[in-house]
Formats: sequence, structure tokens, C-alpha cells
Amino acid sequence: MSTPILEMKNITKTFPGVKALDDVTFSVQEGEIHGLVGENGAGKSTLMKVLSGVHPHGTYTGEILFEGDLQKFHNISESEEVGIGIIYQELALVPEMTVYENIFLGHELSSNGLVVDWNETIKRTAELLERVGLDVNPSTKVRDLGVGKQQLVEIAKALHRDVKLLILDEPTAALNEDDSQNLLDLLKEQRKHGVTCILITHKLKEVIQVADTVTVLRDGQTVCTLDAEAGEVTEQALIKHMVGREITNIYPEREHAPAEDIVLEVRNWSAYSPRLGRNVLTDVNFNLHKGEILGFAGLVGSGRTELSLSIFGNPDGYRLSGDLFVGGKKVEFGHPGDAIRSGVAYLTEDRKDKGLILIQDVKQNITLANLDEISERGVVDNNAEIKVAHDYVESLDIKTPSIEQEVENLSGGNQQKVCVGKWLFVKPNILILDEPTRGIDVGAKYEIYTIMNELVKEGISVIMISSELPEVLGMSDRIYVVSGGRIAGEMPTSEATQEKIMDLATDY
Repeated sequence: MSTPILEMKNITKTFPGVKALDDVTFSVQEGEIHGLVGENGAGKSTLMKVLSGVHPHGTYTGEILFEGDLQKFHNISESEEVGIGIIYQELALVPEMTVYENIFLGHELSSNGLVVDWNETIKRTAELLERVGLDVNPSTKVRDLGVGKQQLVEIAKALHRDVKLLILDEPTAALNEDDSQNLLDLLKEQRKHGVTCILITHKLKEVIQVADTVTVLRDGQTVCTLDAEAGEVTEQALIKHMVGREITNIYPEREHAPAEDIVLEVRNWSAYSPRLGRNVLTDVNFNLHKGEILGFAGLVGSGRTELSLSIFGNPDGYRLSGDLFVGGKKVEFGHPGDAIRSGVAYLTEDRKDKGLILIQDVKQNITLANLDEISERGVVDNNAEIKVAHDYVESLDIKTPSIEQEVENLSGGNQQKVCVGKWLFVKPNILILDEPTRGIDVGAKYEIYTIMNELVKEGISVIMISSELPEVLGMSDRIYVVSGGRIAGEMPTSEATQEKIMDLATDY
């Protein structure tokens, strides 16, 4: 692996108020899996957008050489033409179209230049699906596939276009452990076929498992490039280079112990989905203590998110049965506003689609869920709003040029902290965190964990839903395991192991 397929030299990219890339040099050898890691805001995605033409030539300084040739990409199509394919965390598939239509969209096969040859298209699709290990009918609509299978369709689409360099940006962020492992195995298999890969991920164990080489970015600059074969790629080494310091304990110590008081109780709780025509929850029972971090573990699709949403005002319109008690009082929440007024808040797993208004600024997003607090006779007090926003930006250490910065321009970790600030401003007694650290780096995770510890110290109770078992074990006081829409088991963290949790999670 001595021939560079890609060289990016002295790349500098500036946005208003921030230098996203500062003289970055980055080289990838032909036929390797090259990990690209760094904290949120380090410049990883920006660097790949420069490479792929999303940020066109002329909007940055520096040089790109691909297979030895100087490139000046003005759009994605131009980078695709030379064999560069990029797959983002937010998949670019059309749900209502079939698998074969998605794979060949914009590159349709025709026998005479006018009429699409659907038979050949389906045949070629079947070959591509076999190559990526996806056993589905090419005529299946993408909407009917799980996220893991959709990710494989994206890779098949890239392979159809004779990709030489495949870039994957957080490909396993929304996948369960099995789907994540299948994807990593696929990358190793494609390496045997000569496909070079750049893997961007916050899951350091995945980088360690598959990468030949790892480059670390920090604050828009290249920190180092590490060689796996030389034993340089370790979790502690990566963390140290990413955050600029050693983090010996990823999960901060918590001295506070939960109280005996029960602040939330769910009894015989079931939820029927008219859309799916079946129960998504069946006879669920659990309780939450004051000042407790209660972990909910389970596989993707087990019913954890459905449970939290059904409690938080039932926005998905399930037909509910059972009893819900908050502070010992039986309650019925007709919509999320009722839950918020009763002191229950919910941080969604999908911050970009459901948690934030990306085109609005930090200030507006933080105050959005509690405008009454800063309003007089229905009119927002701008000075009060500014003060609230500054307070939360400071207390949560949200890195932003100003409170007027549009949220879409912040890193993932800082977007997540804006979400946390929004819900803290409603002053909840119970805070439900659904995948609170999804898609954020190890440094930002530590900050979120620290915030959680501070909340329970103040007497707030936290429900944490997470697909990362080390996170559940590292942060929870007690754990419930959800499987097939039911509670499969409960255990104190002191008695829990990953093996016990997985055994319960697959028992349905």
C-alpha cells in the first residue's frame, strides 16, 4: 500500500466567523481503509465535502490530487466521474422508489438511448446486492427496508458507479450492533476487491477493528496519522489526540445516590399502532426514582422509543391502555404540552429532524419549548430571551460564535447541547434522553454525561435510552431491558453485564 490514491495538500476552508479547515494535509493509500476521526467540529465532514465537490473549487485554498491528477471539482457529479463516492449519515434514497430504481437513479440503463432496459437494470441490481450481501428482492421499495439494509443499498449504488474511493460518514450511527458489524465486514471484503475506503466515525472500537491507518483532526488541523500495523491505533491514543488530553474514565464518577421517592410509574401500559395494525407495547410496567438515571436497553425496534413517546403526550397517535402516574398522581397526557406542564421533557433521538429548527439560531432553539417564561401578553421579551440563551450557552459550554448563529452551522455535539438546553429551560422534574450521545465525539459525550450527573444531583430524574451497552452500564443506576415491546428484565447496574442484557434483549 505505497501508492497514494488521494492527496489533499494545505486545504483551508473558511465560513463566516470560523476557519473550519486550517492548512490540512491528508493522504490515503490505494487499497486501504483509512479512518478519519476527531471531535465534532474538528473538520472531518468539511474536508470530505471539499473532496467530493459539495464545497466547490474556488471556495477553499489548497490542492487535491486523485490518482496523481490535480482535481478541481465543482460539484458531486464531477467527483463521481473519477470514482469518488460519498455516503452520508442521512441517506440519500427515495423511499417510495424500489431498490433497483434507487441504485440506477440518474444512471439508467437503456438499449437504444431512449427506453430504459428494466430487465437488465433488475439483473444488474441483483448482482450488486449479492456483492454487498443484501438478500432482498430488487423490486422492494426502500421504505420497507430497515436502516441497516438501506445503508447497504447506498453502498451498492456507489459500487455500480465503479467507485474507487468510498467515503462513509458515520455509517453505523443509526445501526444496531449486528448491522454495524455486517457493514464493517463488508468494508473489509470490498478492500479485497480493490476499493479504498475513508471511514468517519465516533465509534473508536470500529476504527480500531478495521482501519489500516487513522488520521486525527482537531480544531480544523491535522494532528497526526497513526499506523495500525505498528500498534499505534489504540483507543487511549485516539482519545488523547482528539481532545488534546487524556480521559482515563470515559464515564465520570457520580457521588449522588437516587432517593426512594418514585416520581414516575407506568402500570400495565400497552400501545396499539393503527398504522402498523399491531401492538408496539404490551403490558409494560416500570418506575423511576427521584435523582435516578434509569437506563433502557434493547435492540433497535424493540419499543424503547415508542415507550418514551407514548408517555410524552403520545404524538404518534397510539391507542393507549394502562395507567401513568407522575409524582404519585394519575395523569393522562393528550399531547406533549400536557407532559411538559407536568414536568416531563423528552429529548428526541433525531435532533436534526425533530429536535431542532436548523434554520433558526441558537437563541430561538433554546427558548422554543418555554416561550411563556420570557413573554408578556404573548410578546417575547427579547432581552430576557438573550439572557436565557447566554446562560445556557455558558453553563453547557456550547461552542458557537454567537447566540445568533444558525444551529445548522454548529457541530453535532453542540447541536445536541442546544437540545439539552431547550429542555432544561422548561425546568423538568423528569427528563427522557433518547440516544443522547448518538453521532457525537468522545469529548462531547463526556460533557453530556457530566451534565446528566449534575441534573440528578439537583434531584431531576433521567430516563436514558441507548443502543450503546457500555454507555448504559457506565451511566445507569438501574436498567430495564426492552424486547418485542415488553419489559424483558430489570436489574441494578451492579449486577448487569453486556451478556445478560443481550440475552434478555433477544428473548422474544
